[in-house]
Amino acid sequence: MTTPTTIPVPARPYPYPFIPGRTALVVIDMQRDFIEKGGFGDALGNDVQRLEAIVPTIAKLLELFRRKRWPVIHTREAHLPDLSDCPPSKIARGNAPLKIGETGSMGRLLVRGEPGNQIIEALKPVAGEVVIDKPGKGMFFGTDIQSILDNKGITHLLFTGVTTEVCVQTSMREANDRGYECLLIEDGTESYFPAFKQAAIEMMVAQGGIVGWAAPSVALEAALAEAPIHA
Repeated sequence: MTTPTTIPVPARPYPYPFIPGRTALVVIDMQRDFIEKGGFGDALGNDVQRLEAIVPTIAKLLELFRRKRWPVIHTREAHLPDLSDCPPSKIARGNAPLKIGETGSMGRLLVRGEPGNQIIEALKPVAGEVVIDKPGKGMFFGTDIQSILDNKGITHLLFTGVTTEVCVQTSMREANDRGYECLLIEDGTESYFPAFKQAAIEMMVAQGGIVGWAAPSVALEAALAEAPIHA
């Protein structure tokens, strides 16, 4: 069996072993409900403009992966219209003026098919990219992502998106438990709370990378500059 090409990416706590063709870019929940005014994040009282800062970084990474023809996965936190996949405790939590399933300026919050539940235009998926609607924080719970990754032969995952300490961290921890090698792109993820983002990153890279690695996008781009187009 041929040994796959491995490209070391400078990262914490030590270089991340990137494998072309077996590494997927994961974009977590970059949807209008979290990024724009009038969505679920805004209803919870958050400054949603904080999250806009990472859009150019993710867009650049999408361009890179599309150019190399490497796999891309988008997720949306989304519930069925009848909310049968949303526990009552999740609906009640947060004491927000608008709750999951109720109607805001972009339609029903966190409901599949609603305008606010769509991925923002700047990061819109293209043909061939996987889009997963997940009912929970993590991308594996209640989805078929495991079989999709297996069928594509993916062993490594690069994480971006929002929010760092909730859906991104949960998805990365789920992936780590399933044996995937995970790298978090530091400037490609954000939180409504800066301290939470930094704490989440430190927890993931602690103890020799107990959950995974972390690196800025420039480190990844530099390491991949000479990477082959195909695995």
